[in-house]
Amino acid sequence: MATYEAWNESRAAEIIADTSRQDGAALPILHALQETFGFIHHDAVPMVAKTLNLTRAEMHGIVTFYHDFRDHPPGRHTVKLCRAEACQSMGGEALAKQARDTLRVDWHGTTTDGRVTLEPVYCLGLCACAPSVMIDGKVYGALNQERLGALLTRVRTA
Repeated sequence: MATYEAWNESRAAEIIADTSRQDGAALPILHALQETFGFIHHDAVPMVAKTLNLTRAEMHGIVTFYHDFRDHPPGRHTVKLCRAEACQSMGGEALAKQARDTLRVDWHGTTTDGRVTLEPVYCLGLCACAPSVMIDGKVYGALNQERLGALLTRVRTA
């Protein structure tokens, strides 16, 4: 379970300044902001754009192009279900439906109690033991509906 700082413009400015000297600084800045706050706050976009001499539209395009960046706070736990071909061929679609139904959210959604965010991911590197899921950074392979159900129950009550 990740813990994040509350959004703070001064802290964001500090992160942007510290990271902006890197080559190709846009992605490192965005990753640092998300690691700190859990998401990319809408006020951060113009701050990063100004620092990197980009337009807000260019910065918005970068943020929205990469599926790992969120524009809203995540739940206390993050479930990333693999949607790549190997997992799909091993029953991944049924598991995706099960996860969405169990959590009562769609992709990128967070449960109403704020406990769990469900995200699609396109390969966790466990193709040999597909289908797979990552929960709070820990990867589980060789899933079936029973095993996924147990994992979701555990994360919903943690």
